[in-house]
Amino acid sequence: MTIENQASSHKKSLEEDNNNNSTKQSTNKNSKKLALIPLVFLIYFEVAGGPYGEESAVGAAGPLYAILGFSIFPFIWSIPEALITAELATTFPGNGGFVIWAHKAFGPFWGSLMGSWKLLSGVINLASYPVLCIDYLKLAFPIFASGLPRYIAIFVSTLFLSFLNYTGLTVVGYTAVCLGIVSLSPFVVSSLVSIPKINPKRWISLGQKGVEKDWRLFFNTLFWNLNFWDNASTLAGEVDKPQKTYPKALFSAGLLTCLGYLIPLLAATGATPLDQEKWVDGYFADLAVVIAGKWLKIWIEIGAVLSVMGLYEAQLSSCAYQILGMADIGVVPRFFGARSKWFNTPWFGILLSTLVALAVSYLSFVDIISSVNFLYSSGMLLEFASFLWLRRKMPEVNRPYKVPLPWPGLVIMCLVPSGFLVYVMAVANKIVYLGFTWHIVTESESAKMMSLEMNDRKKIGLGLTGFGVFFSFLGIIFFFDKGLIAMGNILFVSGVTLTIGLKSSAQFFMKRSNFKGTISFGIGFFLVIIGWPILGMIVEAYGFVVLFSGFWPTVAVFLQKIPVLGWLFQQPFIRSFFDRYRGRRVPV
Repeated sequence: MTIENQASSHKKSLEEDNNNNSTKQSTNKNSKKLALIPLVFLIYFEVAGGPYGEESAVGAAGPLYAILGFSIFPFIWSIPEALITAELATTFPGNGGFVIWAHKAFGPFWGSLMGSWKLLSGVINLASYPVLCIDYLKLAFPIFASGLPRYIAIFVSTLFLSFLNYTGLTVVGYTAVCLGIVSLSPFVVSSLVSIPKINPKRWISLGQKGVEKDWRLFFNTLFWNLNFWDNASTLAGEVDKPQKTYPKALFSAGLLTCLGYLIPLLAATGATPLDQEKWVDGYFADLAVVIAGKWLKIWIEIGAVLSVMGLYEAQLSSCAYQILGMADIGVVPRFFGARSKWFNTPWFGILLSTLVALAVSYLSFVDIISSVNFLYSSGMLLEFASFLWLRRKMPEVNRPYKVPLPWPGLVIMCLVPSGFLVYVMAVANKIVYLGFTWHIVTESESAKMMSLEMNDRKKIGLGLTGFGVFFSFLGIIFFFDKGLIAMGNILFVSGVTLTIGLKSSAQFFMKRSNFKGTISFGIGFFLVIIGWPILGMIVEAYGFVVLFSGFWPTVAVFLQKIPVLGWLFQQPFIRSFFDRYRGRRVPV
């Protein structure tokens, strides 16, 4: 088939999908649609939620670079992403958002891949918000600082916030309006009070002498605080007149976000002497005491908790409606798109997102940011490619809003942020690899027995092992997709081989006591390839248990560090079972 014929067939399918989306939207039981103002604040919370969290940029690179970063980066990243979202969300106003764009541009496989990357980045990001909320609450209630009370607080707050999302997107939207106004108001007051104290010379400081610049933290902080503009696209099916509403909402949210970051940053850095090492998350509350008094600090801390609630609600809405949209276009089974009979909300999507968020809530905040940035960057590269492909090959498709640039301008608009995405993925690489695999090893007693000196080869091996587990997990989620499971197996074995070396790998797999495991793992892999993924995974699981049973003490230590679940594994009668194996040599 020629490119022209492909484009023609794609164009017809796009028009049919637009008609289908309109039909679906018109038959929704819930006649309440999301209006402009609630949508503005939902986008605002999906991207920013206030200046909370930008302090690390000053600590990493100094006031001048932080101010330049939050002034220039929106033009490099935020505006292109928002423009693409405005064009494609109004062209394809369905709940699938970016999944629909990749699906229609390159086919079902790439749509599924886009959905996986973006959904995982969304739910992992979701896990950070209850943790942040409890971190602020522990300042007033020290009982939440550690231990079982902290884990219970995270668990209960997650369930409460998820239930609010279940009551309806309109409720969430107007709640976001209230949360946004209240959480921003202390920074308006703080900025006004700071005006007489501002010394403009402090803005051009490159940082204190002797403090090394942390560019990885700097760029990750910028990226984390200014991304996720396209998340709004997954709500398109629930918005009133999306063709007219989205461009206005994105512009308004963009202006609110930029001002919400820059004005407090200029006020705080200009009004107070620089102590760079103190510029970490939460430092705005400490500065409030210097600027106005303790009353403002309390107000900012209350605003921080409310902001985190808004961030959680907006992110969960995006994830849940993305799952609904993926079910609508057949990327995942239809029941993934099940709606509540009472509120017409995607209850299955809300439940699935909440459970995954709880499962990864044990990760540190830095690991969460790096993992989110890496996965999100992968999805954005595919999104830019989808945008350019759809514009180039299907120019006649009706676009209610169109980015006002010629083709060369569009290419440049996408290439510049793409270069930055590659950089973010590169600097996030090591942390992401550690987050997936090395975190398990370094935190355990068995790691000492392995005596592995880390080098570049072993870091790559650990990364491949982590991605192997990741793709296998995806394959199981998507109903035992043989392609994803096979890819996961290949990456896992390759990663183990690189980590412990070719000779050690051969000795490990060919050891007499491991014969059953090696043969079972190989047979299971063969069954997956020939199209029997469920049976193959069962056989593989047996082989995996036989091969890696010596690592169970390491896994036990890892499980004991997970909130709520970890408390269960630390109980004496369970811990004693794992302690029997502690001290045995890891079989590598």
